[in-house]
Amino acid sequence: MLTIKNLMKSYSGRILFENAKLTVNWGERIALVGPNGAGKSTIFRIVLGQEDADQGTVDRDDYAVTGFLSQESGDPGEDSVLMTAMSINEEMGEAIRIMRAHEAADTTDSEEYGNAQDTFNSHSGYQVEAKAKKILAGLGYKQDQFESPLKEFSGGWIMRAHLARLLCMEPDLLMLDEPTNHLDLMSLIWFQRYLQNYPGAIFLISHDRDFMDAICETVIEIDQRELIHYTGNYSSYLTQREARHESKTKAYRNYKKQIEQMQEFVDRFRNVSSKASQVQSRIKDIAKVPVVEKPISPRKVFKFSFPQPPKSNQKVIEMTKVHKSYGEKVIYDGVDLMVEKGERTVLIGPNGAGKSTLLKMLAGTETATEGKVEAGYATKIGYYSQHRTELLNEDNTVLEEIMNTGDTLREDDARSLLGSFLFRREDVHKRIKVLSGGEKSRLNLVKFLVDPPNLLLMDEPTTHLDIISIEALVVALKQFEGTLVFISHDVHFIRALADKTLHIANGQITSYSGGYDYYLEKSGLLDDERMAITA
Repeated sequence: MLTIKNLMKSYSGRILFENAKLTVNWGERIALVGPNGAGKSTIFRIVLGQEDADQGTVDRDDYAVTGFLSQESGDPGEDSVLMTAMSINEEMGEAIRIMRAHEAADTTDSEEYGNAQDTFNSHSGYQVEAKAKKILAGLGYKQDQFESPLKEFSGGWIMRAHLARLLCMEPDLLMLDEPTNHLDLMSLIWFQRYLQNYPGAIFLISHDRDFMDAICETVIEIDQRELIHYTGNYSSYLTQREARHESKTKAYRNYKKQIEQMQEFVDRFRNVSSKASQVQSRIKDIAKVPVVEKPISPRKVFKFSFPQPPKSNQKVIEMTKVHKSYGEKVIYDGVDLMVEKGERTVLIGPNGAGKSTLLKMLAGTETATEGKVEAGYATKIGYYSQHRTELLNEDNTVLEEIMNTGDTLREDDARSLLGSFLFRREDVHKRIKVLSGGEKSRLNLVKFLVDPPNLLLMDEPTTHLDIISIEALVVALKQFEGTLVFISHDVHFIRALADKTLHIANGQITSYSGGYDYYLEKSGLLDDERMAITA
């Protein structure tokens, strides 16, 4: 279906990959992994014809249909949510627009309407409509939103509609670049199960390790300009990669030892005339030995002993008969909640259910319309949001900001910690004023870790992080002795940390005294009719 041969690509003299070979067969599920900047998205762009390779070829089956979902949501256009999902090709999209226009004008007896309806029927339009509605529901849209203009929605919801269109198309090769970024947990569960039943091939880039474990059967890593193939899911890849690195390290040591032994003979007898022929022979032998490059160690999680917060009292924070509304829109009506010392609580629920609002009320950045939110007398609250970066000193460098936060922090530890969260080498000397929004969010996250409060409230802390950085955050929060309440759609992150689950929906909070898997078992979510799959 897709064959890449001897591909090479470089930017400004830096080679991303060379002699790259890759084959995607019908029905395969492949994940493309590697550190940020390794060239994953570049390979996607080359396959899609959006960018040229410096060398090599890309061959695609002439009869195979390719569908692609990018990280950006794209132009929503003027269509409704349902029309977007149903527009599986240009002909179908245009036919639907013509039919809707004539239906609105009550001119369905026109020739143009008849021609459009013929096109609609030739593409099995009514079956596509039924399928689109089921997929949109699975991805979290409500039925009363189907006819709403897509442009009225946020970027994440626009992306979901485009994803629904791709799934309705059912291309032979489905290419996905970070497809889980904007999905809540219910939508993620549905999407994961849908892909497990998907009939075509899947080629994806993701930072969600649980998602890759559930979907992928092959992992291809970009490593030292090579494409390395591993059979199995992501967890299997990690084990195999470690074994491969050990093997390469052993080969490199043997190579160095062999060269050093021959060079030692050359250096020792270089000026001994009776050994001249042997010296020349060894010099030639050295030149003939295939060069073995020193392997670069796989990037590992930086482990650091974080300072622990001051002790809190047993009742960390409590909400009593809390009512929250925005105008006539009621979010909560008479909610009670107590957070106790040491709990690690995840907030779960559909987008728009009020998870972030609840976290903001606990943090004190939003006030309850009625009722009381009361922190314990020894509670020190820290609220992490991707969007709260005003506490950073814009004139500081990244390193200065962190060094000013932790009184006992050594510079070497600060640099290593920043490296774990994607601030590498010269990045630590950037002024905060020139950082992107994502970089500021990551820096804010590091500040929390080096000076933690005893109640840590975190809203989607894994956004803007790669897999290793997410694992570094898991390690840090496992050491944290305070109380944690967080929102996340990263299943691995939730599984690693949560020991209590609050499900939020329709203004109600349902408490489960266990983590993610306990919640799935007790909630009956997987038996919900919305989770029914029709691929």
